[in-house]
Amino acid sequence: MNGVMFSLMLNLILAIGAFCLFAAVFALLTPKQEKEEIVDVAAQRFKSSSSFARLQPETKFLDRIAVFCLHTFHLEKPLEQMHMQLGSPDQPQPVDILYYKVILAVVVPLAMMIMFQTIWGILFVPLGFYLPDIVLRSRIQKRQAEILGNFSTTVDLAALIIESGLDYLTAFERIINIAKKKTVLEEELEKTLNEIKLGYSRREALERFANRTDVNEVRSLVSLIIQSDELGTSLVDLLRNFSSDLRSRRMSRAEKLAAQASTKMLFPLFLFIFPTIFILILSPMIKGLLSQGLSF
Repeated sequence: MNGVMFSLMLNLILAIGAFCLFAAVFALLTPKQEKEEIVDVAAQRFKSSSSFARLQPETKFLDRIAVFCLHTFHLEKPLEQMHMQLGSPDQPQPVDILYYKVILAVVVPLAMMIMFQTIWGILFVPLGFYLPDIVLRSRIQKRQAEILGNFSTTVDLAALIIESGLDYLTAFERIINIAKKKTVLEEELEKTLNEIKLGYSRREALERFANRTDVNEVRSLVSLIIQSDELGTSLVDLLRNFSSDLRSRRMSRAEKLAAQASTKMLFPLFLFIFPTIFILILSPMIKGLLSQGLSF
């Protein structure tokens, strides 16, 4: 009986220690928040109220845990940014992502504990907590790849329309109107134009466009447009040079991937192809040796 109680106490101490270690490591890796002015804090609370107002820690236990994780690990701004980089879909909202993180942080360790019959499944709490981030980051990367797919073509079209005497906003609107099926990039450009119509300045709308996509090439394009607005330089020449630079980068990226292909093929060759070839070549010989016997 004493041995069973000692084992239970040891497992409980290990579980609490694993959770404390996870919280400490996460707190050390979380960047410190800069001090904000009162106006910035109020704006941030107003911004987050639409998403996190559903949390009711006074009445729901799950919401209490969610609020604890939200404030302890400073997840409010990262979740908002992730939702924005996903294209601001209706589902999942930032609060839904927080729910997924909390639920999987409990479900994954419990599943491991039940599957392997050991208390060490508690060590999978960080995996469950980060699993929604991994899935959503892959969706964001896929979305960014779609943006880059026809980005150079869009820049060329914009340069042609601007060269005819129109400004870049009209050029973006023409590109959106002539598109038979809107791509992700064209949808983001349409959001930018709508924000300008709602009262945002051009600079603010373009910066929000760059933040939503989180693509370096888009940020460079936004910087060129803002620079052209402020200095009064020719945007057509800047776009021409930028487009040629995009094509050279794309070509160098393709050459780099082609050079890495042979190295990446080594692992599947050694793991799948070579063993199969050895089996096909050596199996008749081994079968003959086994049937006739070994003679020395």
